[in-house]
Amino acid sequence: MTTTNLPPAIRTRTKAPARRLRVAHVTANFEDGSGGITLREALALDRDRYSSTVLAPEDGSLFGRAEDAGLDVIRLRRMGRGRRVYPWADLEALRELSAHLREGDFDLVHTHAGRAGMIGRLAARASGCATVHTLHGFPFNEFQSAPVRRLILTVERRLGRITDYFITDGTFVASEAVRLKISPPDRVRAVISPIESVPPVSEAARREARRVLGLPAGAKVVGTAARLAVQKAPLDMVRAIARLRRPDVSMVWLGDGELRAKTQRLIDREGLGERFLLAGNRDDVPYLLPAFDVFALSSLWEGLPCSVVEAMTCGIPVVATAVNSVPEVVISGKTGLVARPGDPASLSRALAYMLDHPAEAARMAEAARGQIGEQFRSDLLGQELMGVYETALRFASARSDRAVATTC
Repeated sequence: MTTTNLPPAIRTRTKAPARRLRVAHVTANFEDGSGGITLREALALDRDRYSSTVLAPEDGSLFGRAEDAGLDVIRLRRMGRGRRVYPWADLEALRELSAHLREGDFDLVHTHAGRAGMIGRLAARASGCATVHTLHGFPFNEFQSAPVRRLILTVERRLGRITDYFITDGTFVASEAVRLKISPPDRVRAVISPIESVPPVSEAARREARRVLGLPAGAKVVGTAARLAVQKAPLDMVRAIARLRRPDVSMVWLGDGELRAKTQRLIDREGLGERFLLAGNRDDVPYLLPAFDVFALSSLWEGLPCSVVEAMTCGIPVVATAVNSVPEVVISGKTGLVARPGDPASLSRALAYMLDHPAEAARMAEAARGQIGEQFRSDLLGQELMGVYETALRFASARSDRAVATTC
């Protein structure tokens, strides 16, 4: 192996003068969830030391914000959002991304989640870049068939061999990555992602949020902010609200996705048409949270969802399914209540308790705000990320040295 095959940052160390490290942030979702985390991470880096470029599907809604903030962006035409594998489409996406990585002369590629994580890491290795991958939970779960789960786990283990470092949402995901042999114990770190600025709940904020959403001032309101996707289990939420059998309770779902039509049909069948609002994608979610008496999350799998942290910061009582790292912040009976994933009856019981015991709900919400504190600050994220990147580059350098020694 010649020096021209080494990662750019490693080649640069043999030359002068030094330049800013070029980081490619690759995601298949640049709208919400992991997309928002990707944007905040790119913005958290010291721009005197790092140059960031976001590469994501061209229909992402956050490109404008990224460009306004001075980030370079590349709109990918071949990268899809789905979790399923489509060999020909994924091969085209791999070719497209690899070409951009080679042209950009990147030092490090930071990938997120399932499809982007697979395609991005393969492209990074082919381009000679160091790799960091964020696990937002796992792409396999208990609701898949055993053969599918085993296959995806095998793929993740093999991808782990070409990953220089892992970041996870929460310590539970980090420990599971080690236990499942996806990551070596010395190459994984739980990093807390910052959240958007969220104003605290107040009576004035609640009245205004309910006015914007068209909700009665005196209604009992359960709400969430999530994609209408399989992961978020919106059909479970519809069934949980229906099981309450309380005409005084309304539900608001902030977010959109491929399950919107199916969710609306179930809403209509359950007779919730007047009380279950699919509000679509919103860019004012932090200012709408005060409309909720309870924030609820029905996900089948998660990392550490920012939406839950935002609700806690706002001061809204939280009910969430006990998946992955969620119980690290939603401590049942202390900072919120947890329910079994895939079990609408369990979710409904937890919601009923919060609605029927407002004093207890307020106590848990206050405890949650105290626990969250200032953990989710952007300056802390920048320090953590830069430490991870430097470590990943060292591992990549050692890997390149071994490869050179082997070929000599």
